[in-house]
Amino acid sequence: MRTLLLLWIAPLTLFWGWYFLSLNDMNFGYVMLSRQLHDLVFELYGEILGIDPALIPGMVAKACVFDSFLVAGIVAFRRRRQIAAWWSRQRADQVQLNRIEQVSGDGPRLPAE
Repeated sequence: MRTLLLLWIAPLTLFWGWYFLSLNDMNFGYVMLSRQLHDLVFELYGEILGIDPALIPGMVAKACVFDSFLVAGIVAFRRRRQIAAWWSRQRADQVQLNRIEQVSGDGPRLPAE
C-alpha cells in the first residue's frame, strides 16, 4: 500500500514542483526550471494535442484530482473492514451519548453565559 501511495505522490510532487517553479521563473541557475523551457514544453504539448497550451495545466489538474479520488477509493476498499469497525464504534458512542442525555433529563448541556 505504501508503494502505491509513493508511486502516486512522487510524480505529482515532481510535476507540480517543476510547474510552479518554472511558471514563476525560479530557476536557481537550472535551464530546466526556466520560464522559456516552461513555455516551450507547453507549446510543444499544445501542438501535439492540437489545443491551446494554456488549457493543459487545468487538464492535468483535473486528471490529478480524478487520480486522487481513484487512489483514495482503492485505499478505502483495501481498508474497508477497519473503516467499518471505526464507523460502528463512532455510531455506538453517539448512541450511548444520546442515551445518557435522555436519562439525565437535562437535555444538551449549554455553556454558561
